[in-house]
Amino acid sequence: MSDAETLTLALSKGRILDDTLPLLADCGIRLTEDPERSRKLIFETTVPGVRVIVVRATDVPPFVEHGGADLGVAGKDVLMEYGSNGLYEPLDLNIARCRMMVAGHPGANERPGRLRVATKFVNIARRYYAEQGRQVELIKLYGSMELAPLVGLGDVIVDLVDTGNTLRANGLEPLEHITDISSRLVVNKASMKMKHRRIKALLGQLAEAVEARRT
Repeated sequence: MSDAETLTLALSKGRILDDTLPLLADCGIRLTEDPERSRKLIFETTVPGVRVIVVRATDVPPFVEHGGADLGVAGKDVLMEYGSNGLYEPLDLNIARCRMMVAGHPGANERPGRLRVATKFVNIARRYYAEQGRQVELIKLYGSMELAPLVGLGDVIVDLVDTGNTLRANGLEPLEHITDISSRLVVNKASMKMKHRRIKALLGQLAEAVEARRT
């Protein structure tokens, strides 16, 4: 099958890959190699003309928007931080669910004055506090968010919360709920026009697989 007809799906290793592969399998699409045991970045599948590329989670939106992939799966947190106006987002896959929260020591979000917020989600945090009309100082971090309030780097953090165990283990707690997060299927706008039939067929199959897992 020619490249003009091939569908390329961008996924990221980890929870999204682990949760997406069973949905694809429900659609009859399986990788011909184990991505966890291979150093390859492009994987053929059991369906001719459908392949999977493995990229960093934050790279899924730009790969899809700029045509490196026709479709991709990304967490809503990644899409909100990236700004996904250049993408179609037709389907919530209802996987990799968690919450975007403000967290910190009890009552830390109620202190007067300018709040110091440590996060890797600076765009999400900026929009959230702007909607509240509250001025904050944003501190960009790439990991170990929970450490920031413990050493006085920030008053609170904005981060993803799943079980909350890490917060509790460090004497912190969720303080404000920003939004629920799950992984979404995103589609390149040009691909939706040029490969409409194949993409619509896959969307239909995935929607059925997602609905079947709800019941």
